[in-house]
Amino acid sequence: MAQLARDVMQEDVVTVSPDLPLLEVHELFVSDEIHGAPVVSEDGKILGVISSADLLRAVADVHASAGVEANYLRDLVEFSSPDWIPQPEDFQDRLRQVFVRDVMTTSVVEVAPDAPVSEVARALCENRVHRVLVVDAGRLVGIISTFDLVNVLRKAKGGSRRAH
Repeated sequence: MAQLARDVMQEDVVTVSPDLPLLEVHELFVSDEIHGAPVVSEDGKILGVISSADLLRAVADVHASAGVEANYLRDLVEFSSPDWIPQPEDFQDRLRQVFVRDVMTTSVVEVAPDAPVSEVARALCENRVHRVLVVDAGRLVGIISTFDLVNVLRKAKGGSRRAH
């Protein structure tokens, strides 16, 4: 019998609010050892997904925009040395002003709980994503990552170690 999405999904899904600052998302990803999470509204509506890749893009954008404007007279004076470099605290302050809603991916790949695992794998590949949301009647009931599918394959081959 073919395995279904409900058989391999993670039911304890970590979700984030669109109003969460990126630094808090980073801390959540590190503490929970995850690389992405669904973004949901207060009433539980799925708004999108935020991933490590979204965080990296946002950090690169914030970093690229740092120091573009001249904030000090010495930055405007010819032949002055560029001795001012934004400190890490300045960078973190700028990141605290960027929120999930600003960088999340709004297109979400969903599957039904009764979708065969082969359909889940196809959805991951065709959409070039690392996680799909398992949705039943508009409600988030689980998540399946590429690691979960690798674990299914490993078990099918008779392996005993759990993939993380």
